[in-house]
Amino acid sequence: MSKLATQSTAHRQAIVVGSGLAGLSAASQLISHGVAVHLLERSVKPGGNSIKASSGINGAPTKYQPGTPLFDTRFYEDTIKSVGGVISTARKEREDLISTLTNSSSDAISWLVDEKWIDLSVVVQLGGHSFPRTHRGAGKTPPGASIVTTLLKSLKEHPLFYLETSCLVTSVLKSGDEVTGVEYDCEGQTKLLHGPVIFASGGFGGDAEGMLAQYRPDLAGFPSTNDPRPGSQNLLTDVGAQLRDMEFVQVHPTSFVDPKDARNPVKFLAAELLRGEGGLLLHDGKRFINEMETRKNVTEAITRFPATDSSPRQWDIQLVLDEGIYEKATSHIDFYVWKGLMHKTTIEELGPTALSTIQEYAKAAAGHVPDPLGRNYFAQWKLSDVSSESVVYVGKITPAVHFTMGGVVISPRGEVLDANNRPIKGLWAAGEVSGGIHGENRLGGSSLLECVVFGRISGDQAFDYLKEVKQ
Repeated sequence: MSKLATQSTAHRQAIVVGSGLAGLSAASQLISHGVAVHLLERSVKPGGNSIKASSGINGAPTKYQPGTPLFDTRFYEDTIKSVGGVISTARKEREDLISTLTNSSSDAISWLVDEKWIDLSVVVQLGGHSFPRTHRGAGKTPPGASIVTTLLKSLKEHPLFYLETSCLVTSVLKSGDEVTGVEYDCEGQTKLLHGPVIFASGGFGGDAEGMLAQYRPDLAGFPSTNDPRPGSQNLLTDVGAQLRDMEFVQVHPTSFVDPKDARNPVKFLAAELLRGEGGLLLHDGKRFINEMETRKNVTEAITRFPATDSSPRQWDIQLVLDEGIYEKATSHIDFYVWKGLMHKTTIEELGPTALSTIQEYAKAAAGHVPDPLGRNYFAQWKLSDVSSESVVYVGKITPAVHFTMGGVVISPRGEVLDANNRPIKGLWAAGEVSGGIHGENRLGGSSLLECVVFGRISGDQAFDYLKEVKQ
């Protein structure tokens, strides 16, 4: 039988639920204002899915972008395009959120680089983007891990920060029209914690038998890049939050099929930067899509082929990289090779039709002929004299459930909105738990950005709220 413990409200204390980048950004902002933060994380270790992010974080314009970065004014338009036809519903609300996301992106990069001393000096172009704007570091540490571990280290050193892990929030406390705290289970006890609340608890991509089955039953049997765990949006709808876009679930086109454990339903993501740096996709030795298309379009192209397995549902697609890409993404590829997810080989081993396909691709990459699939950005691909003995790096990939675009409706200030589009007092949300920003498809690099932008905004707003309460 659990015991009930009540923790008194600290001087200007706020509660953050979730220790991914959105939660850490919110906590960092609150502490910068002198507000004590009690952060609750349901997993054993902090970091959430953010710590696994491998492609980077979007920002425009920034000093690191190649060419003339000040002319990169297309981020907003690229995001609107990626949202798809659903933009016509709640258009003004979506445009306001997207404007906040993209207009704040330059400041987000500056905050991480200039205030947190995180290296984000390498910039690549991912699918769906019209300009290189996805930032990551020049070292071996993936961007998600680099950002999360840096922020977490800084927070742990601060006396106003208190972290509890292996703690599951079970309900949001509300008095009248105002959220006043949370109830949570931790170490066999049911505890109460009082203060304004920022939810940064992530999506429901790993909730295969629950919310995912409810909103997207057609994805039953798909593998996932998320660990199995329930979604948390229902905790917020219980206090009046409305939901948006719950049916829009991003299936990432490239997750590795581990040859040693091919039937494992939890997959390791093949970073989008591999395609962004020049990688190509083959089915039976032939290209079938412009690899720089959005994740949604690439996924749809793959799933038109018959699946090769049913449990989990997966396809047999080859991701092929040359040595030019290896030189640019050495740390990523070495890690994948070490884990047995990719291997170094020659084109001869890719099947009888791969040679002519890669020869045609190399000509397009060198600018000798137009790419028949419309690709015009080849980044680091250097292989030009293609022969059967040419060295390549290859991995088997398949689509996997990766990101849920839907969640609770928020304002541009991160406020959780009720069914009448009114803010629920004392409650904010940031990151994948919220909905309405990405619509039908999320651009690669925008998940980390969303976490930083709306995490910081929510932290600022919670601080302002506490100031008003104290008066």
